[in-house]
Amino acid sequence: MLQQFTTTVRLLAAAAAAGLLTLAGTAGAQAPAVADGAPSSYTVQKGDTLWGISGKFLKEPWKWPDIWRMNREQIRNPHLIYPGDVVRLIYVDGQPQLTLTRDTVVVSPTARVTALASDAIPSIPPNDIEPYLTRPLVTGPSGLYESAEILRGRERERVVRGAGDIVYVLGIDPKAGDYWHIYRPAGAIVSFDGKEVLGYESRFLGTARVEKFGELSTVRIETANEEILVGDRMLPAPRETLVNYVPRAPDAPIDARILRVPFSGLETGRGGIVTLDRGTADGVEPGHVLAIYRVIEPIVDPRPSRQQTIILRYLDPTTVFTPSTYVAPADERTGLLFVFRAFDRVSYAVVLNTTDPIRPGDFARKP
Repeated sequence: MLQQFTTTVRLLAAAAAAGLLTLAGTAGAQAPAVADGAPSSYTVQKGDTLWGISGKFLKEPWKWPDIWRMNREQIRNPHLIYPGDVVRLIYVDGQPQLTLTRDTVVVSPTARVTALASDAIPSIPPNDIEPYLTRPLVTGPSGLYESAEILRGRERERVVRGAGDIVYVLGIDPKAGDYWHIYRPAGAIVSFDGKEVLGYESRFLGTARVEKFGELSTVRIETANEEILVGDRMLPAPRETLVNYVPRAPDAPIDARILRVPFSGLETGRGGIVTLDRGTADGVEPGHVLAIYRVIEPIVDPRPSRQQTIILRYLDPTTVFTPSTYVAPADERTGLLFVFRAFDRVSYAVVLNTTDPIRPGDFARKP
């Protein structure tokens, strides 16, 4: 868990609780199906997640917001559920509804002070995505050209630096604080067909703290994931905040493709972090749940009379072939993923579940 606490004063009233903390069917929409063996009530425990609680009651957890009386801002910042709250399953006119109650409910507004980052129930297990909350960096073509730069280490004869070493950095702004992240350009992120640059990624190398500000600041490296070199860049460390959007399907269709998977780069499974070729410009937002699909290679059709034109999307979505001996099976759904960070044309997601290994080239679509 992130060890960061944010204190806020929240005004609660019985009328507000009824309006904001009650799950009810959206008019004219089909209510999500209740999970087999769903309990009549559940007391929220420390360590629970919105996804896990949803799955106790619904067959498709990402449909929870469809029947939750939340506005758009509340979906993006659902600091509403805490350990000790009780979620109850009831039926109104034959339709399932969920209500949320607390031990103490008052009829007039009252102040509640809560350490949100530690107490509020997160969307998904934070350990899965903590290293990726602020560290991946995708920029435009200029990259980190204007950022602070390491010019030299204390010992000039040494090429490689690591944790505990002193370096001298040009471009440190004292107003940005004394805690900084170290980056190195990692190259372009290109579309799956290799024809378009979607952004430029910088690799996170470690952290550093300024010991003395100046035109050339004295900086001590605190952590290093790999060697630190002269020419590496530095940015002020952003405040890490836990992604806590309500898991939900996107409003509009999304047709993304998985560009990268971790480790060997060949395949990944549950908990793996993947890179998608769609971002905020394409309607992708943190909190979106997408279904993963595998495109199956066309299969030889032994019937010579079958004349058809098919698109071999597993090779190149833009290339059309006209063979007479192939048929294309339907794409196969293999899992779900949760988007937790989005840039303009690239986003990062964690695999929630899967029936098969997830590979680069697999599709991610609105479930």
